Amino acid sequence: MEKNKKKGDGFRKKLTHKYRLVILNEDTFEEKVSFKLTRLNVFILSGIFSILLIIGTIFFIAFTPLKEYIPGYSSTNLKRKASTLVYKVDSLQQELLAQGIYINSVKEILTGKIKEVHFNKDSILQSFKINKDSMDVHPSQADSLFRLEIEQKERFNLFEEAQKNLEIVFFAPVTGTITDKYNVKNRHFAVDVAVNKDTPVKAVADGMIIFADWTADTGHVVLIQHASGFISVYKHNASIHKKQGELVVSGEVIASAGSTGELSTGPHLHFELWTEGYPVDPSKFIDFE
Repeated sequence: MEKNKKKGDGFRKKLTHKYRLVILNEDTFEEKVSFKLTRLNVFILSGIFSILLIIGTIFFIAFTPLKEYIPGYSSTNLKRKASTLVYKVDSLQQELLAQGIYINSVKEILTGKIKEVHFNKDSILQSFKINKDSMDVHPSQADSLFRLEIEQKERFNLFEEAQKNLEIVFFAPVTGTITDKYNVKNRHFAVDVAVNKDTPVKAVADGMIIFADWTADTGHVVLIQHASGFISVYKHNASIHKKQGELVVSGEVIASAGSTGELSTGPHLHFELWTEGYPVDPSKFIDFE
């Protein structure tokens, strides 16, 4: 016990034994600065200095661009690009959703899934009691000026509409005899062109395939979106050579003619042309013979 006690006292004395640190002038040996130190003080000061140095280094790296050079930290430029890409992806998702809704609406219209609603318009008009004698049918001065302005603008509407239709030139999808013409009264908004089976069906103009699939009534159907608001429709095909979303050029083969679908009576092409949501007579734009 005494030996261990003596060893402990000796170690304590070594730690607390005082030393004098003197800085002298080399030429004159004049004492400039002197410090009284112990080993314990040196250890404590060294430890505090090391801790402060480590903390300062951590803060310096964490709040300066130097952290980008440490593995595991991403650069500010990379974060900025990632944020920009996230916004672009979100915008593209919204655009794809809108395009999907539009394509499904066109598909339902052309495949006949949307039914007509019939109502008695006479009963609706009779529900409103109108006193003709009390009505003032004479236009006011403001109304007359407004009508005059509209009439002046409409003088050029026919020319502008003609120019719009001239922006696109259509190519005949097939060449053959028209067996059933465009007829609004019979609700036949197309022309049926008799052709041999597997005759190449070509795109009438540049555009994008917005629908290419099978329907029970009209078989293999292809829809192409063109410029100036035109949509061309090709029905009763034997097979389809393009997929939805593909771009096609005028005269490019998109399908083979056939007689598919419950409504087909023989090999032919049922061709429709729509503009701004309304059907038009394709024979006024295209020569099929």
